[in-house]
Amino acid sequence: MKPYQMISIQDCGEGLVPIPTEMFAFETPHPYQKLGAPYGEVSPYLLREGVLEALKRSQKQLELRRPGWRLKIFDAYRPIAVQQFMVDYTFQILRKRWVNASKSEIEQQVAQFWAQPSNNPDTPPPHSTGAAIDLTLVNEKQETLDLGGEIDEISARSHPNFYQNATIASEQGYHQRRELLKEVMFSANFCQHPEEWWHFSLGDQMWVWLNSQKCLSSPLIADYGRI
Repeated sequence: MKPYQMISIQDCGEGLVPIPTEMFAFETPHPYQKLGAPYGEVSPYLLREGVLEALKRSQKQLELRRPGWRLKIFDAYRPIAVQQFMVDYTFQILRKRWVNASKSEIEQQVAQFWAQPSNNPDTPPPHSTGAAIDLTLVNEKQETLDLGGEIDEISARSHPNFYQNATIASEQGYHQRRELLKEVMFSANFCQHPEEWWHFSLGDQMWVWLNSQKCLSSPLIADYGRI
């Protein structure tokens, strides 16, 4: 069990709502649907109502700082079956890549970036709550910007501050764009996954746990559980 999963949940009851296509850019076709992930009739581009309102504020902040730029949504709501599919898929990819690694070593790497699928309501994967989102940036020409690593990449450069001390101009640019993404998301009270530059959440267990590290008086109750 990861530390944030110790946080209690009292779900506020907000529903899932679609992310408006006119306000944001989207990864299309959806990357996991393209692989055959079992979404059924459920859209991956859903968020809890309060989380979507916060995301809109982040987009407005980005527009103020970089006119014409937009947040590009890679993934949002993820049912448990999809989480299991992607954990299994990632394990198979790494097993082919790291032929000398043991099963436990590969599982450990997968678990660092993918929350374990769980039907236990006390330990939901973040994306199954509708309160977590993976995203990047596009410019005024609708070109996806390079932030120095692929979303879902299992490597050290996925760490948000990997390029913090870069001396090469291109890598300094990666860090600046990562910082911009972080700042506009933080402006709407999102928190960032400590190991993933692209992952942000609001009101879930991880969000509460991360806030508790900064402020010991923060309430230790998450507003969003599995939905």
